[in-house]
Amino acid sequence: MKKLTAIATTALISATLIGCTDQELKPAKNGYHQQKVVYHVNNLQTANGALRNVKNHLNALGDKNAEIIVVTHSSGAFSMVEGTKDKKGNSFEDTIQKLANRGVKFTICANTIRGKKIDKNRINLNAKVIPSGVAEVAELQQKGYLYVKP
Repeated sequence: MKKLTAIATTALISATLIGCTDQELKPAKNGYHQQKVVYHVNNLQTANGALRNVKNHLNALGDKNAEIIVVTHSSGAFSMVEGTKDKKGNSFEDTIQKLANRGVKFTICANTIRGKKIDKNRINLNAKVIPSGVAEVAELQQKGYLYVKP
C-alpha cells in the first residue's frame, strides 16, 4: 500500500510539473515567448543599428511580451548624451524616447561618464546611471536576461 501511495504521489507531482512547464512554454499569439533581453552597446557607430534592432525586437514580440534593457558604456554611452550624432549625422534622442515610451529601459555607465568626462547635465533623461556597464551586463545575465550584442 505504501508503495502504491508513493507511485501515485510521484505521478501527481510529475503531472503537475508537466502542466506548469507546458503553460510556461506556450508562445504568445505571434509565436514568440515572453523574453527578457539585455542589449549591450559599447560602440557609438553601431548604436543606431542596435536601437533599430530593439525596435524590430519589440515589433516582433509586442511591447508587453518583451522586457528590454539597453546597457551602454565606452563610446556607446555617447548615444545617451544629448546632441550626439553618429558618422551619418543621425541623432539618438527621438529613437530613445520612442523606445522608452514602449517600455525599454536605458542605462549609462558611471565609469564611462567619469573616464570620458561626460557632462551629467547632457545625459538623456531616460538613461539610468549605473556603476559599471560590464558588471550590469553580467548581473542581468545572472538574472536570466538573454544577451544581444548588435
